[in-house]
Amino acid sequence: MLILHVIASMDPQYGGPSQGIRNLDAGKKDREIVREVICFDASDSSYLGNDNFKIHALGKGAGVWNYSNKLIPWLNNNIQRFDVVIINGLWQYYSYATWKVMAALKKQLPANKLPKLFVMPHGMLDPYFQNAKGRRLKAVRNWTYWKLIEKNVINDANGLLFTCQTELLLARETFKPYKPRNEYDVGYGIDAPPVFNDKMSDAFYELCPDFKGKPYLLFLSRIHPKKGINLLIDAYADLYESSDSKDTIPRLVVAGPGLESDYGKLLRNKIAKKPELRKNICFTGMLTDDSKWGAFYGCEAFVLPSHQENFGIVVAEALACGKPVLITNQVNIWREIIKEGGGIVEDDNKQGVKKMLKQWFNFSSSQKEQMSVNAKATYEKYFAINSIVQNYTDAFVDNGN
Repeated sequence: MLILHVIASMDPQYGGPSQGIRNLDAGKKDREIVREVICFDASDSSYLGNDNFKIHALGKGAGVWNYSNKLIPWLNNNIQRFDVVIINGLWQYYSYATWKVMAALKKQLPANKLPKLFVMPHGMLDPYFQNAKGRRLKAVRNWTYWKLIEKNVINDANGLLFTCQTELLLARETFKPYKPRNEYDVGYGIDAPPVFNDKMSDAFYELCPDFKGKPYLLFLSRIHPKKGINLLIDAYADLYESSDSKDTIPRLVVAGPGLESDYGKLLRNKIAKKPELRKNICFTGMLTDDSKWGAFYGCEAFVLPSHQENFGIVVAEALACGKPVLITNQVNIWREIIKEGGGIVEDDNKQGVKKMLKQWFNFSSSQKEQMSVNAKATYEKYFAINSIVQNYTDAFVDNGN
């Protein structure tokens, strides 16, 4: 089976979709699956060239629509080589261009001569993006774009691929007419993390040297308002400052790209005038490779107080390392976490984040150890990559297509 992924960028800084494509590579071992990617990255980008699949980098697209006059000619010359084409993400030129090429082919060829077309929205059909106060103009733009273009992409595809059941259900609430031919909860998974070694710890503690030997909580994601980091810092500060035994409060690591943004500067300014609190919070910037895994393996628990999270690969990575996750009920895999006892889930407001931090702080050692065991079991049951690849394969050969 030859599969083409169409995506805006394979840059890891843009989060889950590109990492999800890379993660699938581990699960296709011993399967007759060959994958290629087409994207709008510069061919000499530092993050390209290390993957086990071919990436066709067309160069940066133009404007917010990411327009490229190279895409349709490339698709016209290549798309019939593939058995399956997956559009990763929505609202940009590449989803329209892929649909347009397929629509033209449908007029020329019988269905059994065409590649099957799937769309993986990656949370972009979540009603959050239409309802969030700061996105009102974008919501109007998206609604107009839906009526003119995106509804055709969605409703004409062979099926939609979702990362979890919650994402699938939420997608039904946002736009009309919404009539996908098929919906598949294929899940989203990761390969097992690398086995811990001392180089990982060393790489991480180079960035937070004062944290060595100290318990800490880890936030690792983009530094962005959607992630609720301001809630985390405010809740943590309240609990720390009101504690009679500050030495018992674990420290906090905030890791991820975006510290130089206005929002990143705002976060650091929150604690700049509080020296005692400042020594308990370490901003690392983006972590990769050994430093990233060192941060995961060394933490007590992982925290993601997001206002909207379609899946959260970092949550699965934490679980795979045997780390409990403290998340909000806006992280779409929260039901699986609660069901297996792999973490704590609360509302995405300061009170909710404060409540889950306090609960963790008050846990006994045995309670923390049991939740760590549950965390690893949650990963094995829901997010190990082999079963996820099988879900994809089942969708591709479904007779309903």
